[in-house]
Amino acid sequence: MVGRLAADSIERRSGVSLWRQIAEKILQAIAVGDFAESAALPPEMALAERYGVNRHTVRSAISALVQEGVLRAEQGRGTFVLSRRRLSYPIGARTRFSTGLQGQTSERHIVLLASSIEPASQRVAEGLGLAKGADVIRLETRGEADGRPVSRGAGWFDARRFAGIDAAMAETGSITASLARFGIDDYLRQSTVLSARHADAADLADLDLQPGAIVLVTVAVNVTPDGQPIQFSESRFPAERVELKLSAL
Repeated sequence: MVGRLAADSIERRSGVSLWRQIAEKILQAIAVGDFAESAALPPEMALAERYGVNRHTVRSAISALVQEGVLRAEQGRGTFVLSRRRLSYPIGARTRFSTGLQGQTSERHIVLLASSIEPASQRVAEGLGLAKGADVIRLETRGEADGRPVSRGAGWFDARRFAGIDAAMAETGSITASLARFGIDDYLRQSTVLSARHADAADLADLDLQPGAIVLVTVAVNVTPDGQPIQFSESRFPAERVELKLSAL
C-alpha cells in the first residue's frame, strides 16, 4: 500500500522531471524517518517499485542527492543517508540572519551580489510608504552558512533616506549593521507573507539547486519601533536545507 500511494503521487505531466520528483520523495521519506540517518538506502530496484518508476530514474535521483550532500555512495556497499537535519530559520518580530542560525552553524554571513537604484514598483512603494516610481535602492544578497547558500533575497530601501546603504552593506555584510549607520539601532518585522514554488533559473544558479527543487518565499516589511517602514524584502530559501519557524510578530 505504501508503494502504491507513493507511485500514485508521481505527476508525469507536471513539467517537473520524474527523477526530481523521486528525489523529493526520498527527501520527504528521510525527513519523516522512513530512511534513518546513517542507514543504507533500499536497493534501486526496491525504490523503483516503491515509486513506480524505472531504475534509471531512481539512479538519477540518487545521484542528484549525493551531489547535494544528502546521501553518500560507497562503492560495493550501497548508498547511505548522510543527514536529514535542516536548518530552522525563525520568522518573528526581530528576524535577523546573523542570529537566526546561531547554535546550528559555526559560520554565517551575507554576500552583497549587486545593487542598483530603480523606480519603486507598486508593491515596493506600498510596503515602504512611498509614491510609485520613487527612487529606491535595491540590494541583491545571498546568505551563506558553513559555506553553503541558504537564502537569496532582494531588499529595497528609500534612496533618499538610505543613500550609501549599498556601500555599507558591502563593507559590513550585515543589514542590521548597515542600518545602524543611519541611526537605526533596532527594527521590527511588521508583516511576512509566506509561499512556496519551484525554483526558477536564478534560484537554481544562486542557491546551487537541481531543477525541480522547491524554494520557500518570504515577502516582508521591516519598520522602526515607531512604525516607519524602512525595508521591503523578498527572500527565497531552499526547502531541502531550511525550514521556516514562525513565531508571533
